[in-house]
This record gives sequence, structure tokens and C-alpha cells, in this order.
Amino acid sequence: MKVDVVRKLPEVIDTLVLCQKEEGALDVFEDWLSSHMYESVVRFAEAENVTFKAGEMHTFHYMHKNQYCRIIFAGMNNPEHLTPDKVRKIIADIVRQAIRLKSKQIYMIAGSEFELTDALMGQVLAEAALLTTYRFEKYQSESKYEAPDALHFVQDSKNTRNLNKGILEGRILAETTKLARDLVNEPANAIYPDTLAEAAKKAALDYGFSIEIFNMDKLRRIKMEAFLAVAKGSKHEPRLIIMRYQGNPDVKHNTIGLIGKGLTYDSGGYCIKTPQGMVNMKTDMAGAAAVIGVMAAIANLKLKINVTAIIAACENMISGEAYRAGDIVRSMSGKTIEVLNTDAEGRLTLIDAIHYAIEREHVVKVIDIATLTGAAVGALGTSISAVVTNDQEWYAELEKAAETSGEMVWQLPAYEGYKELLKSDIADLKNIGGPWGGAITAGLFIQEFVQELPWLHIDIAGTSSKEKESGYYSNGGTGVGVRLLTTLLKNME
Repeated sequence: MKVDVVRKLPEVIDTLVLCQKEEGALDVFEDWLSSHMYESVVRFAEAENVTFKAGEMHTFHYMHKNQYCRIIFAGMNNPEHLTPDKVRKIIADIVRQAIRLKSKQIYMIAGSEFELTDALMGQVLAEAALLTTYRFEKYQSESKYEAPDALHFVQDSKNTRNLNKGILEGRILAETTKLARDLVNEPANAIYPDTLAEAAKKAALDYGFSIEIFNMDKLRRIKMEAFLAVAKGSKHEPRLIIMRYQGNPDVKHNTIGLIGKGLTYDSGGYCIKTPQGMVNMKTDMAGAAAVIGVMAAIANLKLKINVTAIIAACENMISGEAYRAGDIVRSMSGKTIEVLNTDAEGRLTLIDAIHYAIEREHVVKVIDIATLTGAAVGALGTSISAVVTNDQEWYAELEKAAETSGEMVWQLPAYEGYKELLKSDIADLKNIGGPWGGAITAGLFIQEFVQELPWLHIDIAGTSSKEKESGYYSNGGTGVGVRLLTTLLKNME
């Protein structure tokens, strides 16, 4: 789908969108429209009592001589109350309405300013349009979905440079988010550790970052025993995927470590999940998909920042080789872990990846992103990701990135007292902290391995997928984390 800026309406218009705040008048559109079209718009608005209330949509079909046009009235909040994400949702609603009308060319005129900078407005336009039209149809023999060909933002400004720059950036963010969505939506018989590594290789080639992949023998040599314990039950061998982007090579010792959970399928192991709980466990690698998307985005945007992303990719399956509840495993750091629940496996893979990032890649800050706990879903639902951190200033930067990207976060306390719940009588740590505060204790478990470096733990268990379409999300994988973390890293340049 094309997204661009045009300075005037063409003579023949497929679909016209008139966007206005609630108390806004229609006369702001008079100069844009022919006298007959404007008169028809006014008459329809009066007859239907169009008020432009936020979220309202009204549609009518305009016909005059040989001209036929669909006209959509789209209500919006007063500009001072419009956040970037509210604008995204308005545009998403417009695009969805245009899809229902089978529109191909959409021309959008805003009667009131959106109060965003030109660059941010362009970014939001492109993100909303491209993400709303996303569908995963790879395994359908025939597509029943037709997206519009273009969204044209009508703007009479002579200088559209910043708008166009924002559209380009929004297109990159949408494209790399769609890459993550595709990976999450693939079934587990298509995406397993080796094929996930191949997908990361392709992204590295397409977008321009380096990649290295460790096989089983290498993982044994470097003693990633916690990671390997989780992988033991599967016929698919694990892979450690290391992606590097050097956007600022002149500055040393400033690399950000980005760790994504890469469980390509999670049965729960011997602490097996229910059948219903296993259906969507192909999405347990959404953290990995996010970091691949982030690496693609920052490389395409040519950000002046250094990032190393690591994915410990494996399956958690059941076999005669699988690890058991009651086992004690040793992490790469040397700390031992008593396994009380084989379904608390993601944290075991993350800690070895984090230790590798710190000790071998010499990262100075750590972000991990993972579909880690059902407790995060219970606490915050499916629209907000949980965060545990040891650095309030960095978390404040993450909040700013969330405001821009619309990917909401909420901080859970890194309460020191809960660390007692992770103490084991026979090992250094237990891999679960009991039935309560599970999202917090999971974060505190990971904190034991970050060596006091600035650290953000983002639990996307609730936000990584949707069960139905809403806003600019389709059903399935959301690609959450790509726009959030790319925005955070961009602000750190």
C-alpha cells in the first residue's frame, strides 16, 4: 500500500475522507471541493446530524454527472488531546472503513491540525495504514482480502519534506513490525530453531547487519547448560543466534545488549500445559521475532548506535532426554538452579544469553523481551507489557518511547523482599518463586544474572498476539516490541 502526501485533489476521486474535531465546521473543506460536492457534503451532514465526535464514522456515496465518490466523515478528538497513538487509531478506523467500501485510492483531508510534528505525523500515517492492512495469508489457497492501493494525505503546504521523511521512517517501522508478525504467525512445524536462524540470516542480508550462529557443539563448549537443558527434549537442535549492528564504530564500550526469548514451541515439558494452553505456543518466540525486527529497523534507519542482539532458540518438548522437575542445572555464569517447574523454561534460556552478551560481547546495558509469564497477563491484560528494571532513568526513556510508539508499558516493582522466594535449599536459585507475584519473581530471577548493569525486562506474554482485529492490529502476532525498542534506541543516539 502506498502512503504519500499530495497538494490537491484529483478530478476523479475514489474515496474522500473528511477528518474534523467535534466542534469543527465544515466550511474548512469548501476550498478543497467543487461547489456541488461541498453542497452535497453539507446537506448530508445536516440530514444525518454529523457531529464529528471522536471515533464516529459516517459514509455516503456522492454522484454527480459522471462522477462517483465515496465520502467518509471521520471524527477526532480535539487536537490538544490527540496522542500519536490516538491518531494511529483514527487512521486505522478510516482504512478499515475504506476496506469495507472496497476503496482503492483514499484521499484524506484534515479540517483541524493533528498537533503532531510533520515528521511524526508522516510516521504515524504510514505505520497505521500499513499495519492495518496486514494479513497473514501464506497458507490460504485463495485470498479473500483486498487492501486499498494508496492513502494520500492532502496537504497544501509547499514544504512537505518532513512529512515525507516521517512517512519513510513509518514505512520502515511498519515493514519490520510485519516481519516480526510473520515470524510469530508461522506454525511451529515451519519455524523451529534452525529455520528461525535462517530467517534471521535472511533479515541480516536484506537489511545489512552481521550474524553468527552457534550449533550444539559450540554451545556445549561454552557451557550454556541451562539453555541446553531446556532444549534436550526436542529432536530439533538448539541454535544461538548472535546479530550485531555497529552504527557508531568509533565509540567503543557502548554496545546495547538486546535479548529475545526464542522458544519456537513450548509444550511445558514434563510440567505439560493443557491442550488449550498449547495451541498458541508457536508464539513463544515473539521476543525473538521482536529483536530480529528491531535489528532490521535500526540497520535500515542507519541509527548511530551499537547493538548486539542474541536469541537462544530451542523447543521445550517431552522425550526420554527431556529435563525434569527436580533437576539441578548449571548456568553459563556458574550459578546452579533447582528446576521446580519445566514450564518456567524461558528464563533459563534468557540467563545464558544474557551472560554471553555481558561476558563475550561486552554489552554495557541489557534489554530482554520475552513472552515470559501468565502472571503478567493476569496483572495487566493484553494491551500493556510488564516491565521490571533496576534503572529508573532508563525506564523513563522507555516510557517516552511507549508514548510515541503506542506500545504501552507498566512498571512492576523489583521488590527486594521477593528475592527470598527464589532461594533454594539445594542450589543457588529456584526457577520459580511460588504462586504469587510471578511476573515480578521471574524478573528478579533474570536480574540475578545482569551483573548490576542497567537493565530492562519486558514481559510481552499478553501483548504478543491478538485474538481478533482491533485498531491497527490484525488477529495473530502483533510484532510488539519492534516500534517500542527502535524508538528507544533512536532516542539514545
